[in-house]
Amino acid sequence: MIETKDLSKQFHDFMAVEGVDLSVQSGQILALLGQNGAGKTTTVRMLTALLQPTRGSARVAGFDVTKNGHDVRASVGVLTEHHGLYMRMTAVEYMDFFGQVYGLSPSGRKARLENLLEYFGLAEASKRRIGEYSKGMRQKLALARALMHDPGVLLLDEPTSAMDPESARLVRDEIARLKSARRTIMLCSHNLTEVELLADKIAIIYRGRILIQGSLEELKREVFGAPEYVAQFAREWNADGFELPGGMEMLEKTATSFKVRVEAPGVSNPLLMKKLAEESAPVLSFHEEARTLEQVYLKVMAAARGKDYAQ
Repeated sequence: MIETKDLSKQFHDFMAVEGVDLSVQSGQILALLGQNGAGKTTTVRMLTALLQPTRGSARVAGFDVTKNGHDVRASVGVLTEHHGLYMRMTAVEYMDFFGQVYGLSPSGRKARLENLLEYFGLAEASKRRIGEYSKGMRQKLALARALMHDPGVLLLDEPTSAMDPESARLVRDEIARLKSARRTIMLCSHNLTEVELLADKIAIIYRGRILIQGSLEELKREVFGAPEYVAQFAREWNADGFELPGGMEMLEKTATSFKVRVEAPGVSNPLLMKKLAEESAPVLSFHEEARTLEQVYLKVMAAARGKDYAQ
């Protein structure tokens, strides 16, 4: 549904995006992470056929962004950082206007806008001017507008910014529901916890280049190596002489715990549990040492800048 090859954009002597290769299938969410100015917005604008690439190619919903711009724009819903809301309109007028832009019938527009405004909790305020809305209400209205024509591809820039926790949860649930309906979603966000909850694939962009991409588990393994697990004991237990199963490396141990690196947890961990049971070890817990997306992101960015990252 989204595929780019060597996608690049140059403004005069500044290369804003360079050599971006992405592939997002139907029903997947790709999160594009990076600092402000890293190239996320330029990438999104090329994917919506608002900017012509300097080099490379991109296809969205099967359409070439260079040759079939109208079809691309008709196939995507976009939530940008700056919403472009018309403050003198009411929400109903605004949604109806965009329904007309997308060619929906009068009855189709009415049903669709009423459904979306009700879902996002804006029905009671639908006759008020948008200029009277709070920042969070405007964010929800902009997302509702992006969904007005029921697009197969969504490009969302900070979809839950400025929202209270309840509204943000509703939007996250809606994004997850849209994914389950086989929509393809590209999500730009600084909320790494949100990305961990939603994204199937993650790409980190820095100075216009993709530094790393893959699932969260793939990124953690690439950045930190094999996962590490900690065994904790209910009382002191001497692990000296205890032989680990193959594929495990002892990293550290104390009187009441030890930490191991595990190449294939699905194979080695059950064997370890069996051996500990045979030794009557007083196992209190056995868990993976947490590696978060934030840790991955900070280490990747530190490496890109040539700095050390203190874990």
